Amino acid sequence: MVRFSGLRTAGGRLRHGWRPVLEATVAATVAWLLATRWLGHPQPFFAPAAALIVLGQARGQRIRRAVEVILGVAAGVLVADLVVQALGPGSTWTVFTVILLTVLLAVAFGATGVTLVQAAVSALYLVVVAPPDGSLVPFRFVDALVGGAVALAASLLVDARHPLAPLVAEVRRTFDELSGLLGGIADALEDRDEPAAVAALRQARGMDARVDGLRDGVLAAGEALRLNVRRRRHMGRLRSVDESIRQIDYAVRNVRVLARAGVTLSRLHTPAPPELGTALRSLAEAVRQAGAALAADLNGQEETADRHATRADGSALAAVHAAGQLFGPTQTLP
Repeated sequence: MVRFSGLRTAGGRLRHGWRPVLEATVAATVAWLLATRWLGHPQPFFAPAAALIVLGQARGQRIRRAVEVILGVAAGVLVADLVVQALGPGSTWTVFTVILLTVLLAVAFGATGVTLVQAAVSALYLVVVAPPDGSLVPFRFVDALVGGAVALAASLLVDARHPLAPLVAEVRRTFDELSGLLGGIADALEDRDEPAAVAALRQARGMDARVDGLRDGVLAAGEALRLNVRRRRHMGRLRSVDESIRQIDYAVRNVRVLARAGVTLSRLHTPAPPELGTALRSLAEAVRQAGAALAADLNGQEETADRHATRADGSALAAVHAAGQLFGPTQTLP
């Protein structure tokens, strides 16, 4: 039974992750073909490697990573060539000196993470696997350039038609999940269902990942638009999301507090006031409409965005009105 569950989990991951796999495989293969067939390089190891490294980064960081990979290879090749000529290939002192000098050079220029590792691996590869012989050294840099360019081209082709589509989908998921969470809290309170209230609180604690997803989505969309010259005019649409993320983060935190209070209220012997469920459901509808407005704005559908925004305002005011009925001269709310 556990084995079948694991297979289903693996199958689900493949269904959701097959596009990046295909993208990386095709890009690495194309980089290899360009380096071997078009440029005539005998051992273009760095071409597919650079493509895989760049595409392995999150969208929104690939342009920077492509430059870092190319610079890292260049630094590694330079150090390896000089050290091998001075100490000879393959010795322990050569390996030690190459790694030490490469890392020191990378750190001196402010390199961290991928750039530092790429520089060291490039230099080590040239010392141990393919020592430079004077003719192959320039090829390494060109191979990295080819791989990085192919990776960026693959990113551009994937997002060419609808560069904002992934961000729109992330906006919809975030607001729909937040709306559903508010509805779940209302259901738990009306049914006096403590386990459901606890489950809602657990879900609320995981909403921070959605906010991070929105931040990453804005970076990815911005990169896709910068790579696509004809669609750079859409950059202004990202500001509405970028400027809203802090407010969305506040909303998520407040809903988490609300979910925690819902757990407390579900444990009391007295039932929750019916107006509370009404207020929460109106608030859930306001959140759903706000998400639809933001998504429509990203798609350039201004009239549709205005309609959803108007509905969001109405639902939010209804939520405030319903909540206001809970606070009378004698009535209190735990």
